[in-house]
Amino acid sequence: MNLANMLKDKLHKYVAVACISLVYASCKVPDLGRKTERRDVPASYGSTADSINTARKGWRDFFRDPYLVALIDTALKNNQELNITLQEINIARNEVRARKGEYLPFLGLKGGAGVDKVARYTNIGAMEANTEIKPGKEMPDPLPDFLFGAYANWEVDIWHKLRNAKKAAVSRYLSSVDGKNFMVTNLIAEVANSYYELLVLDKQLDILNKNIEIQNNALSIVRIEKEATRVTELAVRRFEAQVLKTQSLQFDIRQKITETENKINYLLGRYPQHVARSTQDFDEIMPVVVKTGIPSQLLENRPDVRQAEMELAAAKLDVKVARARFYPSLDISAAVGYQAFNPAYLITTPESILYSLAGELAAPLVNRNAIKAIYYSANSKQIQAVYNYERTLLNAYIEVVNQMAKISNMESSYNYRSKQVAALSQSVRISNDLFKSARADYMEVLLTQRDALEAKFELIETRKQQMNAMVNIYQALGGGWN
Repeated sequence: MNLANMLKDKLHKYVAVACISLVYASCKVPDLGRKTERRDVPASYGSTADSINTARKGWRDFFRDPYLVALIDTALKNNQELNITLQEINIARNEVRARKGEYLPFLGLKGGAGVDKVARYTNIGAMEANTEIKPGKEMPDPLPDFLFGAYANWEVDIWHKLRNAKKAAVSRYLSSVDGKNFMVTNLIAEVANSYYELLVLDKQLDILNKNIEIQNNALSIVRIEKEATRVTELAVRRFEAQVLKTQSLQFDIRQKITETENKINYLLGRYPQHVARSTQDFDEIMPVVVKTGIPSQLLENRPDVRQAEMELAAAKLDVKVARARFYPSLDISAAVGYQAFNPAYLITTPESILYSLAGELAAPLVNRNAIKAIYYSANSKQIQAVYNYERTLLNAYIEVVNQMAKISNMESSYNYRSKQVAALSQSVRISNDLFKSARADYMEVLLTQRDALEAKFELIETRKQQMNAMVNIYQALGGGWN
């Protein structure tokens, strides 16, 4: 008896040592390098630091044109790509729900019925046949089986593997929300820029029509001069050619108007139709003054920076989840219910009651290559997320600086081009007067008209770039989504 106890004690010690060795061996995790993201940005954009930021202003307050506001509002409701992204948010939300359910116990009910006929020439069949059973107490053959009860399974989240997986899913859900917000800012900017492009084309068409009228008047004068033999047929033909060339430009502009309208219609999720727009002279539309705030506000205002930050947080949690795979896992299972071979005995207590409770501790010991591969990949993805975050933040800062410079440069350019257009418009009148008095050649008149038309087109193009810079810096600062 003492010998049996000694053997039993030794067996317990061996089992305990084996379990400790198993846990120790499984807990050895490869040590990988970590990379921490840089969140520092310059204190200012190169000018006086001011915390007033136009990005905090809603897009309805930033854009004052009622036609543009109506177009943006329609785009935010009907744009197909944006609606696809909204469904991706729902998918991410459901992933959070699924991850949350994984670390809670799984409870269920089950019931069943069956019949079992044991073969006579088997160990169980032979034992049943050779067992002396009193008359009337024989086991039914075949043997029915009826069961109903409840069962539960639960993986105890010792190392927070399942909770971290849920947190990673939450971060990705928040990332998808910021991704949608980033798409909103891009959509608003694209609609606004296309709208201003449409106004520019309308203005160019108006300039072209006025220029055609000027050229037709000049052509009439040349024809009169030709009848008076003061110019040759060559001058008449050159003026006619110039008028025809200018008239042909109308159709190029009309084609661009059609394409730009349909681009807006596509963004609004509707079939081609006329786009209602302002009839105000585009020269009179002034860009809104934008306050850039300080660069650190990009961390809060820019949806793509916030999205990259959430992706980074999820990647860090993925590393923790992958690391926890090296540690032992504890699974608990339980069941309780009734089971009998006769329905009449099914709820007989306690004879028909069944219950079970089991715990299982498992840890990877040999051939952990798959777990290592997942861990290495998670670590590499976390490093990728660090670089992506830093790249996104750097790109956001550079976009703001570029648009600030563009606003300043386009303002100076517009001032000089305005003076150029004024000078050339006056030159057109002077050249016509000189030509009538035979003190200027017809080529001077043609060149002056051409230069004046090109200058007006360039002036209106500069104004468009000013409006684009206003829209783009609002977008670069993270405005529009909130």
